[in-house]
Amino acid sequence: MTGPRPVRLGEALVEHGALTSEELNRALASHRASGKMLGEYLVDQGVITATTLVQALARRLGLPGCHLRHGLIDPALFKQIGEDELKRLEAIPMFRVRDTMTVAMAEPQSLPAIDRLRQLTNCRIRPVLALSENIHEFIKKYAAGNVDVDEFLTSLAESDVEVVERESVDDQSTTNLDHMIDGSPIVNLVNVAMLTAIRDGASDIHVEPSKTGTRIRYRIDGKLRDLMKPPTGMHSAISSRIKVIGKMDIAEKRLPQEGRVRIMAEGREIDLRISSIPTLLGEKLVLRILDKNNLRVEMEELGFRDEALNAFQRMLLQPHGLVLVTGPTGSGKTTTLYSALDLLRSPDRNIVTVEDPVEYQLDLINQISVSESVGLTFARALRSILRQDPDVIMVGEIRDEETARVAVQAALTGHLVLATLHTNDAPGAVARMLDMGIEPYLLSSALNGVVAQRLVRTICGGCETKYFPEQNVLVDAEIPELSGHSFHKGVGCKQCHNSGYRGRKGIYEVMEVTTEVRKLIHSAAPTHVIREGWQRAGGRTLRQEGVQVAIEGHTNLEEVLRVTHVDDDGAEDVAVERSVA
Repeated sequence: MTGPRPVRLGEALVEHGALTSEELNRALASHRASGKMLGEYLVDQGVITATTLVQALARRLGLPGCHLRHGLIDPALFKQIGEDELKRLEAIPMFRVRDTMTVAMAEPQSLPAIDRLRQLTNCRIRPVLALSENIHEFIKKYAAGNVDVDEFLTSLAESDVEVVERESVDDQSTTNLDHMIDGSPIVNLVNVAMLTAIRDGASDIHVEPSKTGTRIRYRIDGKLRDLMKPPTGMHSAISSRIKVIGKMDIAEKRLPQEGRVRIMAEGREIDLRISSIPTLLGEKLVLRILDKNNLRVEMEELGFRDEALNAFQRMLLQPHGLVLVTGPTGSGKTTTLYSALDLLRSPDRNIVTVEDPVEYQLDLINQISVSESVGLTFARALRSILRQDPDVIMVGEIRDEETARVAVQAALTGHLVLATLHTNDAPGAVARMLDMGIEPYLLSSALNGVVAQRLVRTICGGCETKYFPEQNVLVDAEIPELSGHSFHKGVGCKQCHNSGYRGRKGIYEVMEVTTEVRKLIHSAAPTHVIREGWQRAGGRTLRQEGVQVAIEGHTNLEEVLRVTHVDDDGAEDVAVERSVA
């Protein structure tokens, strides 16, 4: 008994309505002379599209099919298998979910090719049909690093991304980006924006309405850069998609909203904090990326000089007292506090934090997130913590007199208290606390020390070169004697987006409260007097610390001068460049 006759490609295209019987007959009569396969000939002649062809072939084989687009291919998986092997197998990896990898293949029924892919990846292979020409096109692009997001956006305007696998994830607590290969081009656009930002190490994604459409930017190394400009008319749909992911109310567009979601990307969990705010042209959204891979909690990795690191550790290892970390938004204060907690945490200590909100979850630490809507403020949480028998308390930010007073009292009654404060430099923290109403005699007894910090961008290793700074730059850096000395800078390349910088490094001004400094605080001495007393004991300012980093070749003098400048009274200040959403 014979089985059913397999459906020919031409018949399948007619049944699908992609072409008429007359068009098929004309194509059959002429395609042999061209030396091409029927499907290839029909696409070349414009009778059908490549997408239609792959759909018809996929139905014929009983397999899923897709026409490859940017956003459907994971570059990390591409590198894992390698260009030469993929060319030989006529395959390209798309995404991986746990131990199953979906691979676009020109011959998805080839068992030897599937076995080889399984051997190379240690994954189960889920083959998906794609045209050979389409696969080779993307192998060439990804091998050359020529993954053009703008081209992907153009393709969105022209046609929808094909459905490979449809799965609803909006009701899950963890959203798996690798699963979100959906039929909607908006879903793929949002995925590309998030994945690109995560892979480039961005801290934030800004989705902004404009008169001409939408502008999507991301912040890398403290600077905003254009990521993509979606086609006109997509802003409302993009905003709604992001709000759906963040479990926000898509119908409410007149009030600010906040959301949070945990996603799976690059094989790891990443938290996103989402904020929306109404503007004249529509809603603006900011996604804060909280990637544990970017969190360095080991203190030795933060960039402290040995002398400053030893002073900071002495502050932390005292049995009680107040340790303040100061600096503008985005200067790495939270990371420094987490590194301090990493040093202190152990099974025999009760460590409690109160944060707004909790950015990263740490083992052996009890973390509390403030909630103004229910009345859980920093001060109220701090008072409750004191009844929880704590050894170490971390306060995300001292914002008002009540919080400052409770923190100082806790430090005086046998607890080690860590907190952040917004001041320009370390000596300025004393004046800020006094301005909040803390009595000088209490502060002088409670304070162990202050760390002020900034982040300077480090030179890109791919385009590093030597240069000689202008004399006025050397004068501003207070090192005119180094005229003729060569420094390092980046000239700009593809790796660093032509900025000359890649990554950031902390510079730290550590003011340990010595006996002399304690006396000055007790007498409510002005900031410049405290600074002078601290410097006499060997203290180094942020400017001096940054210049030393430049001399060592990690950054350039212009970058140091950008993040620090000296006021008339000698105090250091900074222009806060981050936009806070």
